[in-house]
Amino acid sequence: MKRKKDLKIEIMAVGSELLTPYFQDTNSLYLTERLNELGMEVSYKTIVGDEWDDLVLCIQQALSRADIIIAIGGLGPTKDDRTREAFASVLERKLIFNQKLLQKIEERFKRRGHSMPSVNKKQAYLIDGAEVLENKNGTAPGLWLDTDSKVILLFPGPPHELKPMFDSSVWPKLQSYRKKHTARRVLKITGLTESKIETLISDLYPQEPHARLTTLAYPGQIEIHLTVFSEKNQERAEESICKLEKKILGRLKENVFSTTGEELEEVVGRLLRLHKKNLAMAESCTGGLLSHRLTNIPGSSDYVLQSMVVYSNEAKTYNLGVSADLIEQHGAVSSQVATAMAAGIREKARSSYGLSTTGIAGPAGGTPEKPVGLVYTAMAWDSGTDVVKNLFLGNRETIKFQSTQKALDMVRRHLLKKPGG
Repeated sequence: MKRKKDLKIEIMAVGSELLTPYFQDTNSLYLTERLNELGMEVSYKTIVGDEWDDLVLCIQQALSRADIIIAIGGLGPTKDDRTREAFASVLERKLIFNQKLLQKIEERFKRRGHSMPSVNKKQAYLIDGAEVLENKNGTAPGLWLDTDSKVILLFPGPPHELKPMFDSSVWPKLQSYRKKHTARRVLKITGLTESKIETLISDLYPQEPHARLTTLAYPGQIEIHLTVFSEKNQERAEESICKLEKKILGRLKENVFSTTGEELEEVVGRLLRLHKKNLAMAESCTGGLLSHRLTNIPGSSDYVLQSMVVYSNEAKTYNLGVSADLIEQHGAVSSQVATAMAAGIREKARSSYGLSTTGIAGPAGGTPEKPVGLVYTAMAWDSGTDVVKNLFLGNRETIKFQSTQKALDMVRRHLLKKPGG
């Protein structure tokens, strides 16, 4: 393909299952990320089913508007695997049988102690002029076809086949299409709303076309995605993004908990290990989610001592020593009970910190005085306690996650104030 200043790239995911609620196209996310690393941006993403007419129409549209077309899926041995045949038809090219490729497919079956079914023979046909992309993890070969005006790539659908094929066979070939060097950062923030963040950094949005800033909001977390391009070299891109990152960090300060991709539970675990402290949790409304997040990190046994899900009032009293009179007077969802839970689990586990959650995750159980989404998170340590009243929005799952996010952030902020934090 002749080089153009601005290449249009289209990713086409093939498979009728991708048009149902049960399967997601994750391959295009991976390919987009890898292409972006080369400074190449995807202009179109399409999902099309296995029906011949739909597939042909989609290929025709892609050829009319894109310079590089990447098709995923439909290279298997079954009758509804038609991607190779459809591209050959639209391009008016023959399918050529390749005996060596058939032998490789047969050998793969033999290594597993099987004979190759006859239906797999169709995978040994190549579009005339196409180069084979070796598949070391499956039977469907990929194809690279470079015409005078287009580059067409056909990949198998399974991610464990596509990713190694892209990395080993396609990534080196795409280096000649590199337009820019790219630097990226993701700043993860908790404790501030999206509107507050916008107020703090609105004047820092880059005006230059080679730099981008995007804010994305998630329950309990805001992310700022930074991208900087350089046509000169990678060092120039990194230098530019560091300057922009430093300015944003100067505004948002300790509200940024990660710039390297870490989740909040990883950051908290690292800080606990750094300060040689440990933690025990008492959970009511979060039902073990807080414990799961912390213990999902390898090596968390260094700082997680114990966890209890104390859902009923009786469990809070029997296991944590929370006074029944206290629960009767203030209710299980209260700052007083949350504080007593945190202190109780700390004492029982003999841990550096005790952390607790109690609230109303919904969808039922709320009242005008204590609505759905009301959650108290509390923390206890050797010389004090802290408790926060939270009003979260969303469904049950979202409220539970936000509750754990707040509890973890209480620990993080406390440890940041300590020397060396």
